[in-house]
Amino acid sequence: MIMNKIKTLWSDRKNQYEYAKWLFYYSKPYLGRIFLLMCINLTYTAITLYMVTLSKKIIDNAMEGAGFVRFIILYILLMVVLEIVSVGGSLISTLINEKFSFGIRKQVYEKIITSKWIDVKKYHTGDLMTRLTTDAGNIADGIVNTLPGMIMLFVELVMVFFTLFYYSKLLAVLGLVVAPVAAVASFVLGRKMKKLQVKVQESEANYRSFIQESLANLLVVKAFSNEEYCSDKLSILRKERFMWVFKKARMSLWTSTVMSVAFQIGYIAAFSYGAFLISRNTITFGTMSVFLALVNRVQSPVMGLAQQISKVVSILASAGRVIKLENIPVEEKKEISIDTNSVGIDIKNMTFGYSDDTVLENVDLNIKPGEFVAVIGESGIGKTTLIRIIMSFMDASGGGVSFYNDKNEKMDSNAGARKFIAYVPQGNTLFSGTIRENILMGNLNATEEDIWEALRLSAGYDFVKGLPEGLDTSIGEKGHGLSEGQAQRIAIARAFVKRASVLILDEATSALDENTENMVIDGLKKLSPRPTCIVVTHRKSILKYCDREIKIEDKHML
Repeated sequence: MIMNKIKTLWSDRKNQYEYAKWLFYYSKPYLGRIFLLMCINLTYTAITLYMVTLSKKIIDNAMEGAGFVRFIILYILLMVVLEIVSVGGSLISTLINEKFSFGIRKQVYEKIITSKWIDVKKYHTGDLMTRLTTDAGNIADGIVNTLPGMIMLFVELVMVFFTLFYYSKLLAVLGLVVAPVAAVASFVLGRKMKKLQVKVQESEANYRSFIQESLANLLVVKAFSNEEYCSDKLSILRKERFMWVFKKARMSLWTSTVMSVAFQIGYIAAFSYGAFLISRNTITFGTMSVFLALVNRVQSPVMGLAQQISKVVSILASAGRVIKLENIPVEEKKEISIDTNSVGIDIKNMTFGYSDDTVLENVDLNIKPGEFVAVIGESGIGKTTLIRIIMSFMDASGGGVSFYNDKNEKMDSNAGARKFIAYVPQGNTLFSGTIRENILMGNLNATEEDIWEALRLSAGYDFVKGLPEGLDTSIGEKGHGLSEGQAQRIAIARAFVKRASVLILDEATSALDENTENMVIDGLKKLSPRPTCIVVTHRKSILKYCDREIKIEDKHML
């Protein structure tokens, strides 16, 4: 049974090696500070060992009636030094941990936002948050505290062993007798602990994901009177998480208990041996105190190393989950290679499907520079999919998209092309913050005048001007505090302020009344230079403003 578990763990060595390499790569900038922390801990260990031998001198001198006050004063001074070293080490550890965890989170976050959108969307937002927070925190704590701590435990074990060996070879050997048992137990339990840790992290991701979704869609929960259902479901998810946490804790505690009993037996053996030697006047009471202190100290690192196995497993499990995000392909982002003052779009023989079934087949479409085109069709027919392919959020499985201008310059679609594209997606896509901050997302270099001009063109000037704090009015998540129509006009202003060569509006006026919609369209026509515009819409009222309309039907363009 044990050999089977060892073989199973050994068979996974390739993944463990890759995780370790990844951890080392992320740790390199912090190795100097981690080494400093280890030196502080080593100093702490050396001082405590010297204090053990100092206590022997105090007891022995007291028994003999000799002077021992100076040793007590030295002992007190060393205690003060220990406290200073301990506080300094804790502060440095906290600072390194925080910087390191933020460094991992930032790099993983940057990886997510620069990776292919379609691949990132395979992960639930709650799961991504768990990987960015809990998993990144586990890794940081492991690199800054657990792994250096294990090295220090080993160093402490060596130092204590040789100190005890100086006083009693037999006790030194007895103190280590359980070390092989601890090592084998840790190795065997490692595989099981890793599986349990992964289950714990997955259950936490499910737990967080449900909370995040239910709060984001609180209006829907209330509208259908599903408060009790959501509360019950949360309890079920919490129960599932508790089960895995309990299983992991139970295994860890069982291991710790077995190890603790073994060490207590070792301590009793040392105590009995010391008492026997005292009865024969072979050692002093001071030496006896050294025996008892050092036997504990020689066993403590062994037990500590055994107990760290669960943390090491947690680090590797978290590293594996974060590495999966690291393996998401990064978007291809090329430099713009054409004059973008006036840009057209050319789609040739393009095919796409989310699975084996295609959504669009052999699509051919040419949109001339400055042309205003409406894309219509039934819901779910592929209109938004077409937009996402044009913007390189997704890659076509066949054919492709390119951009061109009147100078016969041409470039293939890629993430870099978004620099000359402005986009208004479906739904409410505002951030919490101020109205100014939301509009500046479209153009971080826009001036105050540019922002107000964009609001005029999007029919948002009057209502923003009428707000007590104007552009600096704070809004909540998803534009809370604004009506759907107001939020939509802010999103349109965000696109207008970019002054892009290509403008894409995906059901961008669905929440506007006809009069306001006409004002937005008039503003769109006043944009200069005139952008190439694609409007995805169900509203026939917009069609009269378009140069032509394109219908998607049965996976083709009509």
